[in-house]
Amino acid sequence: MEYVGIDLHKRQSQICIVRAGGELIEVTVATTRERFGAALGRRAPGRILLEASTESEWVAQCLEGLGHEVIVADPNYAPMYPERRRRVKTNRRDAQTLAQACRLGAYRPAHRVSAAQRTIRQQLTVRDVLVRTRTRAIAMTGALVRSEGLRVRSGPAEQFRMRVEELPLPASLRATVTPTLTLLATLEREIGEADRAIAAIAATDPMVTRLTSAPGIGPVTAAAYVATLDRADRFAGPHQVESYLGLVPSEASSADYHRRGHITKAGNDRLRWLLVQAAWSVWRSTRAEAQPLRAWAHAVARRRGKCVAVVALARRLAGILFAMWRDESVFNSARLGRRTKSAV
Repeated sequence: MEYVGIDLHKRQSQICIVRAGGELIEVTVATTRERFGAALGRRAPGRILLEASTESEWVAQCLEGLGHEVIVADPNYAPMYPERRRRVKTNRRDAQTLAQACRLGAYRPAHRVSAAQRTIRQQLTVRDVLVRTRTRAIAMTGALVRSEGLRVRSGPAEQFRMRVEELPLPASLRATVTPTLTLLATLEREIGEADRAIAAIAATDPMVTRLTSAPGIGPVTAAAYVATLDRADRFAGPHQVESYLGLVPSEASSADYHRRGHITKAGNDRLRWLLVQAAWSVWRSTRAEAQPLRAWAHAVARRRGKCVAVVALARRLAGILFAMWRDESVFNSARLGRRTKSAV
């Protein structure tokens, strides 16, 4: 069997093939389906190792279509690059190292997300860009209004444009902010369309529907949770999910000291942000089903402060959602267990 390592890049990729006798074949190709087909399409089925990257999934599907076994590997797995040196790092060396790691089995496979969840991830990415753009437009417009001694009253982001228009703005400032207000109107419409599209997809997924039964969890957060984790059986338990999402404290310990810091912020930024927003929603909620979680968070806040308590609540929500997914159940506040102080 031939072992192949491919160092993928946006425009060009480096291929290294290790033949049975140890001979190396190296070639640089354009990162296109046609060039991969020309380079590897006529070769006997082999095992190919790629790093997980933006291009890795479509390249893996292309190569699998040519009859090869493809492994997408975690690039953070240090043993895959035992001889990497910063001063001598090249695409050719990386491809050679990947080919040898493929031959020796010195890699850790990365999870490949299913096609259905990739589509939802793409929609969530577009929505995320729209929301961030709206946030920047709101912040800039609010600053321009304050520069004239006025202030936009508080309220939902969706109503910001209406609250600006009700102010007695000078004619020059009104002309200045008109393009931004027009942009906000477009963004509100597109975000609404994105929310409806995600909600329609979520309505067809029974698991997403179950997760929305938890306090503070809407269709977007539930869909993002399922799309990010993809499969519940990937994780041993709720604590592993919390760590995967970067919601656990960082730690620096030795025999002489034990020190915990801020959360690690590993994993998916979007889902972590959505869970924190869900935690704030629970914090402010007056609904009866949210009361046990809200009381728990307020108890944490008395010891550690409100912000720490909300992040701790986001971490707990991540674990609760996983348990609901694993058990195929809906939220039931009576089943909430108590957490120890060390878990906060």
